[in-house]
Amino acid sequence: MRSSKGDDELKLVNGTGPCSGRVEVKHKDQWGTVCDGDWNTEDAEVVCKQVGCGSAVQALNRAPFGEGSGPTWLYRVECRGNESALWNCPHTGWGGFTCPHYFDVGVICSGFSGLHLSGGDTACSGHLKIKQDETWTTVCYSYIDFNAASVICNEQRCGQAVDVLRGAHFGDRHELIWQEVFHCVGNETHLAHCPRTLQHSKACSHDAYVLCSGYGGYRLSNGSTTCSGRVELLHGGSWGTLCDYLWNFSAANDLCQHLDCGVALSIPDGQSFGKGNGSFWNGTFSCKKNGSYSRDCSVSVLDQSECPAGNDARVICSGCPGGRLVNGTTCSGRVEIRHGDTWGRLCSSHWNLQAASVLCYQLNCGYAKSIQTGDSFVDGNGPVWRDAFHCKGTESCLWDCAQVTLGNPTCSAKEVATVVCSGLTESLRLSDGQSRCDGRVEISLDGMWSRVLDDDWNIKDAHVVCRQLQCGIAKRAYYLPRSERGIGPVGLRSVHCDGNETQLLLCKTSHSQVLSAGVAEDVGVICSDSQQIRLVNGTKRCAGRVELYHDGIWGTICDDNWDLSDANVVCRQLGCGYAIKALNSAHYGVGSGQIWLDDVNCTGSESNIWACPSRVWGHHNCQHKEDAGVLCSEFLSLRLANGSGCAGRLEVFYNGTWGSICSNRMSQLTAVTVCKHLNCGDGGEIERDFKYGRGSGPTWLDHIECAEQHSSLWQCQSDPWDPQSCDTRAEETHISCSGRKGTVTPATFTECPNSSSCSDREKLRVVGGEDACSGRVEIWNQGSWGTICDDSWDLADANVVCRQLGCGSAVSALSEAAFGEGTGPIWLEKVHCKGTELSLWDCPSKPLFGKNCNHKEDAAVDCSGVTETTTSSTRAASPRRSVTNNKRVSVPVILCIILGALLCLVLAILAGLIQRARAQQRGSYNSFNEAVYEEIDYKLMKEQQGMSGLSVGSTNERFYGGDCDKESGPGATQEVLPLPGNNLEGGYDDVTDTPGPEDASLSGPNKQEITGVSEECDKNKDSRKGEARRALLLIFVTYSYCTKLRENQGGVYLKGSPRLYLITVRKKCYLIES
Repeated sequence: MRSSKGDDELKLVNGTGPCSGRVEVKHKDQWGTVCDGDWNTEDAEVVCKQVGCGSAVQALNRAPFGEGSGPTWLYRVECRGNESALWNCPHTGWGGFTCPHYFDVGVICSGFSGLHLSGGDTACSGHLKIKQDETWTTVCYSYIDFNAASVICNEQRCGQAVDVLRGAHFGDRHELIWQEVFHCVGNETHLAHCPRTLQHSKACSHDAYVLCSGYGGYRLSNGSTTCSGRVELLHGGSWGTLCDYLWNFSAANDLCQHLDCGVALSIPDGQSFGKGNGSFWNGTFSCKKNGSYSRDCSVSVLDQSECPAGNDARVICSGCPGGRLVNGTTCSGRVEIRHGDTWGRLCSSHWNLQAASVLCYQLNCGYAKSIQTGDSFVDGNGPVWRDAFHCKGTESCLWDCAQVTLGNPTCSAKEVATVVCSGLTESLRLSDGQSRCDGRVEISLDGMWSRVLDDDWNIKDAHVVCRQLQCGIAKRAYYLPRSERGIGPVGLRSVHCDGNETQLLLCKTSHSQVLSAGVAEDVGVICSDSQQIRLVNGTKRCAGRVELYHDGIWGTICDDNWDLSDANVVCRQLGCGYAIKALNSAHYGVGSGQIWLDDVNCTGSESNIWACPSRVWGHHNCQHKEDAGVLCSEFLSLRLANGSGCAGRLEVFYNGTWGSICSNRMSQLTAVTVCKHLNCGDGGEIERDFKYGRGSGPTWLDHIECAEQHSSLWQCQSDPWDPQSCDTRAEETHISCSGRKGTVTPATFTECPNSSSCSDREKLRVVGGEDACSGRVEIWNQGSWGTICDDSWDLADANVVCRQLGCGSAVSALSEAAFGEGTGPIWLEKVHCKGTELSLWDCPSKPLFGKNCNHKEDAAVDCSGVTETTTSSTRAASPRRSVTNNKRVSVPVILCIILGALLCLVLAILAGLIQRARAQQRGSYNSFNEAVYEEIDYKLMKEQQGMSGLSVGSTNERFYGGDCDKESGPGATQEVLPLPGNNLEGGYDDVTDTPGPEDASLSGPNKQEITGVSEECDKNKDSRKGEARRALLLIFVTYSYCTKLRENQGGVYLKGSPRLYLITVRKKCYLIES
């Protein structure tokens, strides 16, 4: 193997293969050797990486591959192991010492950077794959023997080798094949240590399938998710329930981590997950953790006798892998995350309380109390990962947060993330809110999260909840709308607090597992610390319209006096650097709902935007066309410039400027990741002819290294941001992708990974269809978009997807990549929905761990696109296509057409009756000049009519009316008839609010509560001639005055019909019969 850096070159000579031999260096056009009596593995590591041969297996001196000739170019090099070339290591100088050639050094490199067994029934069996130059290759069956299999099983922590089998027939498969034969003794610790010979023949009929003893494997059966259920063990080729009388929480936790399901949440009682098929194995489960491996989870199988009741192993896992706390307690310590099979510490540069709270929640440890722990917990070994997790605080898993690694600064061994969680004793949480400080109240009793129900929930109870969760004071206590009420177990009911208790369990409560239907309701709380901020409609993180969450409602900020000082506070609060621009006039689109702040006047040093001077919350003189926005320095975008959309010079937008990316150490895998990121196919090449020209801006990044699991360039490792990363423009990266730009549907406009939060709706999209309601189904999981395998995919599954997307019902459930093959991981297979679930995540499914599916089997849907339109003040409406664009005419549309025609017919008949009435009663009304209505002053009206205030704080207000013929007297309740098109605004049922600033929208007459307009009925009613004419006039008058009344918030009597009174509430008209 040979490598060149500038004018100097390096090669390996006289070895047993291309990745072993004597180290020789070419300098000043002459080849020479390296002499070093202290030659070590760090030195050899640099050589192996430089020649592209993986990692160092052995560092050898004293001419193990024969003596060389020529000068001794390098002597006593002292490498750290991370240098890009051997001559970059400290040394005595070129040719600084003449050394006898019997001291020439050599190396044995692995030739590959990893191996694994894939596609087997367990983690310890499968097809042998070897990673070479960032690409996985297949090993031919004839290239290994039983001795090599023994080494492989030992290296993979899988016990002893059982057999080497013929794998799949290659046939027409176009796979890369490993080109060397292994000659192992059998006692080597790594396959890379075995002697190898190059195999020039390309004849290979079958690949190698290695079977190790290890363990049979475990699985969780009959649970609601793949990470909960009855524990089953594969032993002797047969699955059976594990019967373990020593089964405890510690063992359950080990199994959850072993299955990559996070941590154990609980061990349910009784027959929670059924009895299985009747087979079982008696034994004792234990895990022996060795470094980053947890494969040695064995079970001492005793027999298959009867399993005593209650001894079958059961567990509910969190389902969130890849995070743990070490060096402390169960719920405090140094934060470590896992990339692949490697655990490492997390850099603290972007670590904050929101991300820490998500990790605590993921580990079943409550919420984060502190991340400032000094030097506690920080000592440790291993890599320091530079991932930044941008969390809202309500995500279930750390990997559900937006993740950015690219360009992050390096960290020292002491600059690592730590956290102290509240722990299991703080067994209270708020779920399904917009922050950890608002939402449905849930309590953990006996390891099971349960609902809190009450029929007299009030602000005192809510104060205790907020105090216990360290969320400030209670702003509101409420009952959940019926559609959001839970169906799980009940932990507490009938809570009665004085308001000064420190924990909810110290209040008077009733523990009840049995609850009569309709007796009590799920309760919720909004605490003062629930305030949130987000950027909307900017397509990526760190740019968009500024929106604030206050008192349970999302709203905007008016742009009056909005400047860079204000925008700086927003950017810093969101972890987005500093402000590049403060944008006015709804630059990122017009918002909806409340306008919370106006005349914001920050100094720029405030910790959050609501700490800045401003008008009182909700008081403003603005419209949404004045919504404020920001562009922050850490807003990122990617493009291929000076070419087509999928070929060109690679540039990144950072700090408000487009700049180039350097190509040093860039692999083809990084180029492929760029192409996937840009939706330009799943293949790409680095161009070397620089045909896309030279850049003119900064050169932002260098040494980018992506891994196979990365679907976005933002997730890849690199050097920190530096505007002068390249030494010359010749180092700029030029890439050509295999595909063309795909059409981005509205559903992907604000992608989940780049938004401030990810709901189930935002973690689902369809791609490649003709509109936002048809296409390949993709879901967001663990930081990347992936597809669903079409195994068992049917109309019930498709119905859930369509409904979740706001696209009506499913027309068809499509398979075999009907809308093209996807890229990235295949996250799920064997989805089994009933069709009634509200979310795809509520359906039973199986994670795809093996190779049972490929992208030729991607599932897809075609939805009707017809759905009821609803309005929400807290979340943007889902993209939906109109009925006219759908080219399908639904039954409701046909009914509307028929009813419209009938209405026109009735109006025509009504007009005829009016004409006849005019002819018969000409003279009854001499002209139309008489006033049809007169306005009534509110004060006078209140004195004369005795009207009381109308409360509009609750969405459940109803207006009841009395019949003049049935009721009389001042106490009679009158009916308020809402005019067509008016509806009361939706929301949750308020129980009580903390007094605060008045809502600007509820001023003046709106605060009056209307219980009716009482007036004695006229028992001697006049003749009802001309009622048809009056009805038509009433329609005209009502329409005319509603327009005016919406502005004046007043009321009028209709003179033509003295028993009728018009009034407006919140700019809606109501017709009252008096």
